[in-house]
Amino acid sequence: MDGSTRLPWAEALAIQGNKLIAVGNSPTILSLKNPSTRVLRLNGRLVMPGFIDNHTHFLSGGFQLLGVDLRDARNETEFADRIRQFASQTPRGRWITGGAWDHERWFGGRLPHRHQIDSLTQDNPVFVTRLDGHMGLANSLALSLAGITRKTPDPPGGVIVRDDAGELTGVLKDAAMDVVQQIIPEPDDDLYDQALNAAMQEARRWGVTSVQDITPWKAFETYRRANQRGDLTVRIYCRTPLAGWKKQLDWMAQHGAGDEWLRLGGLKAFLDGSLGSTTALFFEPYTDAPDTHGLLAPDAIPLDKLHRRMLSADRAGLQLSIHAIGDQANHMLLDLFEQVAKINGSRNRRFRIEHAQHLRREDIPRFAQREVIPSMQPYHCIDDGRWAEKRIGTQRIQTTYAFRSLLDAGARLSFGSDWNVAPLNPLLGVYAAVTRRTLDGKNPEGWVPHEKVSVEQALRCYTVNNAYAAFEEHLKGSLEAGKLADLIVLDRDLFRIPPEAIAQTGVLFTIVDGRVVYQAYP
Repeated sequence: MDGSTRLPWAEALAIQGNKLIAVGNSPTILSLKNPSTRVLRLNGRLVMPGFIDNHTHFLSGGFQLLGVDLRDARNETEFADRIRQFASQTPRGRWITGGAWDHERWFGGRLPHRHQIDSLTQDNPVFVTRLDGHMGLANSLALSLAGITRKTPDPPGGVIVRDDAGELTGVLKDAAMDVVQQIIPEPDDDLYDQALNAAMQEARRWGVTSVQDITPWKAFETYRRANQRGDLTVRIYCRTPLAGWKKQLDWMAQHGAGDEWLRLGGLKAFLDGSLGSTTALFFEPYTDAPDTHGLLAPDAIPLDKLHRRMLSADRAGLQLSIHAIGDQANHMLLDLFEQVAKINGSRNRRFRIEHAQHLRREDIPRFAQREVIPSMQPYHCIDDGRWAEKRIGTQRIQTTYAFRSLLDAGARLSFGSDWNVAPLNPLLGVYAAVTRRTLDGKNPEGWVPHEKVSVEQALRCYTVNNAYAAFEEHLKGSLEAGKLADLIVLDRDLFRIPPEAIAQTGVLFTIVDGRVVYQAYP
């Protein structure tokens, strides 16, 4: 699969060094081989550009692989038992983190409570986050160390959850999480390196050759160490916090933006929270929580602070990628982008809205009109689709995860995973975008089926469109002569199998920079 509109299909390709030198028919390509050429005969299997993931928390994913995994815990009992087992193997006093729990998997969707784990973790402070990263559960020891009591007020942009008697449940939402997270000891460099190695192994396994990361500076230092050693097997486009945009600008002025392996690119900020935590910002109240319509994130309090930062960073030539999930947050962000472009003047910005999950119908055309990239993660659709309607009702879900509508309106749609919030495997993302079958099996024809896309559209969103979203379309995203030799081989042809079989597809080879970095068999 060439990936370009000029030549969408080809029979063979040739690699020299780390670049593709020819793509075409088999006789032409075989004529280029010499005695030292390695020939892979794939018997008709699908070869395509390596997957580019538009939104990862890459090192967080690595740390999750090293920590307690609660993603598929089916109920409160299993949730607590996994924490108990992990605590039994953890030295006394060491923090237990990780998690990725999802209370919507449990009967009734009840939030967890610190009492479920306190007796199991008396020697270890615990803070395990929900899979969306917008709330977490602390045990009583962690709350005590953080100085949080029943008298502690909710911080701006956050919620300290209490029960009917006013007692702490241990659940903290959005900005309230910061109070605990800031006292968790920072891992040392060796542990960061272990997390990166675990994350890269996961990427190789699923054919992910590039990620567009949400990058704290400590993570950037880890990537830089690995790059200096020549250890990277995935290319990383870093987006550091917008609040520290001057630090990124100064770094780039002194050291340059980076190379083909590691590059400082955009900046990331938050406008609101998440649907699962009822903190995504909507115009109307939540159907199942009518006392709230969501929250502005700390980055956006007050809103003019975020606007000033956006103006300054954009004026400096840095790319803006801002998190917005609720329909009001997306509307506000489109307005802010429009104001920034008007004030700072015309240029090739490639503004990005990260997630863009819930939109008003009238805002969908604005993405193409203002050249704003909807940076979306389709796995969330089949995950949230199990329970989203109870949150926002039947009317608002009609423009939820509006993949097809955005493409039809001319937007340059971009796909990724949001790992570690969701699985890194991009084939699950393709499956989600094409079928929209929810994880509970209750929507075999697709949840909000009019927003399905084709296999080809989904693959473009995971490859060439993602390259464009990072100003890298000249380097990657399609199999064309002169581009980097980042490609994968799948064990079946996605265009010749039933869409529901996409989720079972595996990666046979992952090739990065012209080297085989993963193969499924010896």
